[in-house]
Amino acid sequence: MTAADKASDRGGGSGRVGGAVRAMGRALHFPVSGAARGIRRATHAHGAGESGLGKLIELHAVNGAGDVMVTVALASTVFFSVPTDEARGRVALYLAITMAPFTVLAPVIGPLLDRLPHGRRAAMAGSMLARALLALVISGAVASGSLELYPAALGVLVASKAYGVVRSAVVPRLLPPRFSLVKANSRVTLAGLLATGAAAPVAAGLHAVGDPWPLYGAFLIFVAGTFLSFSLPPTVDSAKGEDVALLAADEQHLHGPYRKRVKRPGLRTVGPAVTHALGANAALRCLSGFLIFFLAFLLREHPLTGQSAAVSLGIVGVAAGVGNALGTAVGAWLRSRAPEVIIVAVVAVVLGASVVAGLFFSAFLVACLAAVAGFAQALAKLALDALIQRDVPEQVRTSAFARSETLLQMAWVFGGAVGIVMPLNGTVGLLVGAAFVAVGWLTTLKGLLASARHGGRARARVA
Repeated sequence: MTAADKASDRGGGSGRVGGAVRAMGRALHFPVSGAARGIRRATHAHGAGESGLGKLIELHAVNGAGDVMVTVALASTVFFSVPTDEARGRVALYLAITMAPFTVLAPVIGPLLDRLPHGRRAAMAGSMLARALLALVISGAVASGSLELYPAALGVLVASKAYGVVRSAVVPRLLPPRFSLVKANSRVTLAGLLATGAAAPVAAGLHAVGDPWPLYGAFLIFVAGTFLSFSLPPTVDSAKGEDVALLAADEQHLHGPYRKRVKRPGLRTVGPAVTHALGANAALRCLSGFLIFFLAFLLREHPLTGQSAAVSLGIVGVAAGVGNALGTAVGAWLRSRAPEVIIVAVVAVVLGASVVAGLFFSAFLVACLAAVAGFAQALAKLALDALIQRDVPEQVRTSAFARSETLLQMAWVFGGAVGIVMPLNGTVGLLVGAAFVAVGWLTTLKGLLASARHGGRARARVA
């Protein structure tokens, strides 16, 4: 064999090895790149990529993943690491230091952001960056047992809710042509739910490595979210044609040159159907906050049959998440058909499920109630979005979304505060939760049905 033949053989051998290595690299890389391309196609479908809605969907997924990392870290530190009695004290302290100030700060967030309409991308990026830095602060507090944990947790909570308010205001600015607000919000919400479900087991695995590790993960996720916020299109920062929702009682106070001064702006300029729908949604959010805290302690003390406390909470959490995702999907399918009737129906179903679960308390019924409550909360919120799109003038629609989201967050905080002080009696607790829903349902039933009969204002139907 000549020297040239030997060199050719060596070159062919190295080429075959190189080809095999490249093929293996492609095989290992394909699941990740293929999944990424599939996610990008889903988030950018039907014009969402061109309008910028796809970027917001991805940003909300990042937000959900980061928040669940922080939640897992705080839950393991404040809740699971100590006996039940001490955990109740710790959570009560957590509520007092974080959520009590938040009830004061929450009403300020919406109006404050109304004054900064040209800085929405910066506001979302600031929310992400603040939570990234606070995650590092909490990681140090977790390791040292410092009281810095509580003010840092308050900061995370306020930043998270501020993001939620801004996100609600941004969605209407990014609607693709012939794309309803309900459909857009359902996509955004579903992306957040899926990201939360995917990140939760990752956070649990990081927690197994060490208490601070989920917070390190949250830091990286929120840093990515900071940069992703600025990838949203410039139209997000445009306030052209917008006005502040004065929310008074009659149409001449709605916007523009007809707006009159009122002593105390409220949530009524948007029309009676919207305010009644907002009241019903607030009842469901109140129930959600109540169930989270009440069931957390109840299932820790009395877990589901044959299960540990952590598994019991996981089962209920998964049931609620599945119900929420299903409600979001059904809302996207129904679009904006008869939103008043949808709200009345789902709140009635939740009321019945709460009463049944309270009277015939069992593990199965608790899981069913969690699923029904998650389903109803998602579907009722999308119906509220449809009513805002239908009844609120475009000039004040963005402001109305921001303020309504703030009110719903406050309702959740109130429900959580009640849940922490309730005695650990399943029947009593769930009947108290049913009472929240009953008040919201009975006080809004007549107004919503009347609105459904009269058809509300002129409807601009969107596919």
